[in-house]
Amino acid sequence: MNRLGQAAWLYQASGMQKAARVLRLTSMAPLHLGEFEQVVPAQPSPKQRKARSRRVKPDGVPVARVAFFTGCVMDSVFFETNQNTVELLRLSGAEVILPENQTCCGALHAHAGKTDMAKEQAAANIQAFEEEDVDYIVNNAGGCGARLIEYDHMFEEGTEWHDRALAFTAKVKDISEVLVELDGLDFSKEVSKTITYQPSCHMTNVQRVTTPPRQLMESIPGLTLKEMNNPDFCCGSAGIYNIVNYDDAMDILDVKMDDVKKTAPECIVTTNPGCLLQMKLGVEREGQGRNMEAVHLVDLLMEAAPLPRRK
Repeated sequence: MNRLGQAAWLYQASGMQKAARVLRLTSMAPLHLGEFEQVVPAQPSPKQRKARSRRVKPDGVPVARVAFFTGCVMDSVFFETNQNTVELLRLSGAEVILPENQTCCGALHAHAGKTDMAKEQAAANIQAFEEEDVDYIVNNAGGCGARLIEYDHMFEEGTEWHDRALAFTAKVKDISEVLVELDGLDFSKEVSKTITYQPSCHMTNVQRVTTPPRQLMESIPGLTLKEMNNPDFCCGSAGIYNIVNYDDAMDILDVKMDDVKKTAPECIVTTNPGCLLQMKLGVEREGQGRNMEAVHLVDLLMEAAPLPRRK
């Protein structure tokens, strides 16, 4: 996935993307990937990726020590959102560590029935994060978080790995939960927008995280949150369902976008990379690219210019 992110940067920076669109070569991509190509954000250079710090400290005495699970799609496609996640944690007073030996969460492998590989990845992540003495293991991707908190299900009860997995899952938290718990941010800039929130199915049904994202959005000055009639209806992304079952996924997305349009938002906010790409695609399919955008919650929070709260 890292190599894919670097290839995407080269594709964008070299002019190949512009040429491919002018010549309509993207329409020849298999599995409708040309549709998703149009909503992939601008990518950082390999130099920018390499310059990232693996340990970040707050300005004052840390109020917590957390490890950040960067994820595969998040780190390769939404690298800037990951950087913003680290910054929000730092501004909240946390020391942030990015374990170098972490790997894929294993969600897509588990969904595809490749349980042995998913189990290997779970063990590798447990070991990587055990090396750091942290209060929380933070993620910003609903799908990754849903897999991480179920690592104990992958090992037989009574075994050493099951016990280690339980210790791991006890620390796993979504970024929204941690930001609310630390309560260390003040937002200094008004964001005069009407938004609607697309909660990922993973967040709602597996992690059971429903209130913290809304609490954070409601704390941004100037923001108007309008709920959809059926916000918990799936957007159709579902891992790689929207790639391998494109037509059905687009039918689901059309239903979702009909609900979105009833709120007349300027911005759709979500907390999972698959949902984010899907909602971006939904905006384009509706011809609303000039009037509406889809963003990750973390990037919306950064737009409100967060500052450390004075205690």
